[in-house]
This record gives sequence, C-alpha cells and structure tokens, in this order.
Amino acid sequence: MRDLAYAKLLADNFERLTGKALGDPWGLSQPLVSHGTEDDPIFRYANSAALTLWEMDWDRFTKLPSRHSAQDDPAIQTDRSAYLAQAAAKGFVSDYQGIRISATGRRFRIAETILWTVTDASGLRHGQAALIGRVERLD
Repeated sequence: MRDLAYAKLLADNFERLTGKALGDPWGLSQPLVSHGTEDDPIFRYANSAALTLWEMDWDRFTKLPSRHSAQDDPAIQTDRSAYLAQAAAKGFVSDYQGIRISATGRRFRIAETILWTVTDASGLRHGQAALIGRVERLD
C-alpha cells in the first residue's frame, strides 16, 4: 500500500532542503502528504496522520486531486497556488497555512506547514510535499 521508496525520497529531500531530519515519514505524528506532477496534481502519498486528518483511506486519498483537499474558494485556491509556485521556485517554504476540508466535510486550518519540491538524485521532479506543523479544527 504505502510506497516506501517514495517515503525515503520525501525524507531525503526534506533533510537536504531544510537541514532537518524527517525520520520515518509513515510514523510521524504530523500529517505528511505529497502530490505528483500531473497538470492537476493527484496525491501520491499520505502518512497515517494525514489519512486520519482527511478521513480517507490510502486508495481514496491517492486518487484525489490535491486541490480538492482545500476549500473550493477562489481566494483559498489562489493562495494555495501561489505558495506551491513559491516552493517550486525556492525549493521549499516554511510558513504555509490554509483551510482544508476532510472527506466528511470537516474544515480545518493547517499552519506552520513546510512545502517542498520533491526531486530525485538526477534532479527529476516528482512532485511537492507538505509537512503540516499545526492543525486547528474549524467545525
């Protein structure tokens, strides 16, 4: 089910870019997600904390376009897109926050989130990832 090679790539990229060790991505208490490089990126990884937060199983989550994890509000989507572009340009950003929505419609704010671009040893881009630092339930 979970992609161990990709989880290692996430951890290696995180440490290279931030200088901080991530450890075992699956065992983190903080939600960790990543989407691919499609025109409308699809989630390709979520640790158990993220699956619990979004109230989905692996199969459902890894078929979800990542933009659908955020509230469908033009201002929220524009802000999300701007941060993803900034992370792509700089390698990572460490101050992202935004409103997200679970499969059951629960809204929550993520904050103190680190976004980074995931690349392999040859520089090939595999997507972007987010390590969520803090979650606040909104309803």
